[in-house]
Amino acid sequence: MEKMVYTTLILFSIVVINLQIIHGNDAINCMEKDPNSIQKWYEKNLHHDPKLTNLHFYLHDIVSGPVPTNVPIVISNSTAKSPTFFGLVAAIDDPLTAGPDPDSEKVGQAQGLFASTSLEETSYHMSFNIVFTNEKYNGSTLTIVGANPFLHEYRELAVVGGSGVFRLARGSAVLKTLTYNATSGNAIVEYNVAVLHY
Repeated sequence: MEKMVYTTLILFSIVVINLQIIHGNDAINCMEKDPNSIQKWYEKNLHHDPKLTNLHFYLHDIVSGPVPTNVPIVISNSTAKSPTFFGLVAAIDDPLTAGPDPDSEKVGQAQGLFASTSLEETSYHMSFNIVFTNEKYNGSTLTIVGANPFLHEYRELAVVGGSGVFRLARGSAVLKTLTYNATSGNAIVEYNVAVLHY
């Protein structure tokens, strides 16, 4: 029962997205999240065509070591016997960098959940936010959801929303694993994201 309550709380927290109020291209103080300010933003921006922004960064999924960024939170009784880890649910807070080197410029974090959802192949249902911390998009988010068949060369996930600069975002993220260490479980994944937003 405790696991179910804990899992429900984590899932609920992922749904809550931090809204940033935007005025033109400049972010207003994040304290201005009142309904009137948001309504004014919609009235101003929904009459314009959306912009296309292309983003490129690298996700560092750290399973082992002193500070893992990928931690299992639910494991069913049959997960250990499954070749695809079916039933595993994990939380991530993976760093995102401008280059594949972990020491390259940090651009944000990937924060959310994934679950192993296939009996036939290693495939995860992903549900997470890209939380930007770099100067250009600081405080803005993209919400990404979809199936991630991890062993395929390319995988496509959907961008289903966003906040701040990326309010009302939609688009796609194409993933490619650059490195995967089968012993440690650590991986570096390249992301190419195309997003429409106002």
